[in-house]
Amino acid sequence: MKNYIIIAVLAFILALISAPSAQAQNKPDVSRIYGKIQVVNSFPDYKVKVVNSFPDLKVKKVTSFPDAPGKWQFVDSFPDYKIQFVDSFPDFTIQYVDSFPGPAK
Repeated sequence: MKNYIIIAVLAFILALISAPSAQAQNKPDVSRIYGKIQVVNSFPDYKVKVVNSFPDLKVKKVTSFPDAPGKWQFVDSFPDYKIQFVDSFPDFTIQYVDSFPGPAK
């Protein structure tokens, strides 16, 4: 009987250790969000908040070749991603930069 209790406790501890946190499950991988971006008012892929410090992603606005993390080309049609700018409860935050775009460290 004691062996079953020990095995159950060890299995429970292992499950807690191996399960990712709830916050990590909700955060998108911002290093994959680049390309043609369309700003929408409803049904976005991601909700984004613009901040001045401590962003999740540093974004550089480009007019061509949005081919690296943090490079966004804003378009009106055929987007790779649709975003909605919000003031609260964002999926992630961005900061506009002129150089060194990409995930903030």
